[in-house]
Amino acid sequence: MADEANSKNLESLPLDSCPNETLVDGSALVARSLARAGVQHMFGVVGIPVTAVATRAVALGVRFLAFHNEQSAGYAASAYGYLTGRPGVFLTVSGPGCVHGLAGLSNAATNTWPVVMISGSCDHADFGKGDFQELDQMAAVQPFVKHAAKATHVSQIPRLVREVLCSAVAGRPGGCYLDIPADVLHQTIPESEAGRVLSEAENPIFQEVKRVGALHIEKAVSLLRNAERPLIVFGKGAAFARAENSLKKLIETTGIPFLPTPMGKGLMPDTHELAATAARSLAIGHCDVVLVVGARLNWLLHFGEPPRWSKDVKFILVDISKEEINLRKPYLGLVDDARRVLDLINEEVKDDPFCLGRSHPWVEAISKKAKENVTKMEAQLAKDVVPFNFLTPMRIIRDAILAQGSPAPILVSEGANTMDIGRAVLVQNEPRTRLDAGTWGTMGVGLGYCIAAAVASPGRLVVAVEGDSGFGFSAMEVETLVRYQLPVVVIVFNNGGVYGGDRRTPDEITGPYKEDPAPTSFVPGAAYHTLMEAFGGKGYLVGSPQELKSALSESFASWKPAVINVIIDPYAGAESGRMQHKN
Repeated sequence: MADEANSKNLESLPLDSCPNETLVDGSALVARSLARAGVQHMFGVVGIPVTAVATRAVALGVRFLAFHNEQSAGYAASAYGYLTGRPGVFLTVSGPGCVHGLAGLSNAATNTWPVVMISGSCDHADFGKGDFQELDQMAAVQPFVKHAAKATHVSQIPRLVREVLCSAVAGRPGGCYLDIPADVLHQTIPESEAGRVLSEAENPIFQEVKRVGALHIEKAVSLLRNAERPLIVFGKGAAFARAENSLKKLIETTGIPFLPTPMGKGLMPDTHELAATAARSLAIGHCDVVLVVGARLNWLLHFGEPPRWSKDVKFILVDISKEEINLRKPYLGLVDDARRVLDLINEEVKDDPFCLGRSHPWVEAISKKAKENVTKMEAQLAKDVVPFNFLTPMRIIRDAILAQGSPAPILVSEGANTMDIGRAVLVQNEPRTRLDAGTWGTMGVGLGYCIAAAVASPGRLVVAVEGDSGFGFSAMEVETLVRYQLPVVVIVFNNGGVYGGDRRTPDEITGPYKEDPAPTSFVPGAAYHTLMEAFGGKGYLVGSPQELKSALSESFASWKPAVINVIIDPYAGAESGRMQHKN
């Protein structure tokens, strides 16, 4: 790489050579670079060789959220990038710390969220000799990043910090990586030299921006105008683009029904009269033209293929990535920012308005099916089932969240049955208020996402609805919640295992270890609430509707860290949730 090639020339720069001038080391230069770039929060785990980076960043006004595990720190940074639109930054130590951080980096890459991982590494001068925690970290991160850089001299740090921060948000957002060896962090340069390289790093980095053409917009509007059964589908890409107002204008002007992906929920209220979520199969199976905004035609949307979709359906795919358009080969591809495309479509519609109207057969069909399905669901939700199934506590939680009004709490959801049922029951009426396992179906994101949401949106309560298996991945981070006194209420659906209790048939309980618990089983009745209490937070154990209502009321009012341990019938859910066909 170019930085490697220039490293010998850089050795001639003055190191420790100005006795009358303050010296600045690499750790301080990283901190100053981040602060000057406007980084407000950083997540991570400190240790050799990066502890000084964190302490100096804090001294410059960057809030550092210290975690127990780099995985959770990386998940936090990825969610922070999504919620704020700015790169989430997280810090790891060398070797194993970098490897642990790959979970967050890869999660960001898959969800297309802007993240920067900064890792210390072994001494540059000793690489290849078996140094402490030695790893070719540049090679390790390669599958998960848009851009990776390694500093070989302290003076490169400001420019490289700027590069990775800019690259993370340019075009399709994603993960970037900066590797800083221990000996580079310890190098020093005079203050005057530090000021110069910091100033030079602030020069604009120009990125070529693709813009959709007017003819493509005209064609898109023509397709929607002439469709018999149009549909608008939107996802978290539209949420990241802050496209909610433009989306609302288009939907309410044209009267076209809409369908959000799970994390697109809230861009338009779930309760909107044109919402097709409760009539999903009808909507996707019979639509003839679909405008897809900020959502990929991947497994979450059945790849846009029959039999779930009509073989004759015409997709208008809006994506910031030309590569995504080329991969999916839609009827019409619009490469640009989601909000800008919607604004252009709205302008085109304004010149020649059209609206389906409530009496349109397509709108009536979706509305009728949605009302039928909602009525069936509400009949099930109305029952108080004890021992708890999933529906009874989910209804109580839904009502408690809705009672909070606006600004609505941010919901974090993970688990199999817990997340699947929660997606159907819990209501999102405001944008970017749902975080879940996402495109990758990643378990273990819960507590990291909670911490990110609490610091990114300080005016909102954060409520996590977790399966006990999902909670277990990052449960130790409840201490982090208490340490920073974050307003997070974690609700654990405790059904004693992955998917629930022992579901094996008698024929499967055999062999020399047949007395062992089932591979899906945990300790029955685990006291998860006492884990929170061990660190000074509030814990609740509930098993009845009144106990749950009381715990929610108290914990929501306090805005303090809490865990509500909800005991569920271990046989209430289904193995693998709605993904049984994959297991």
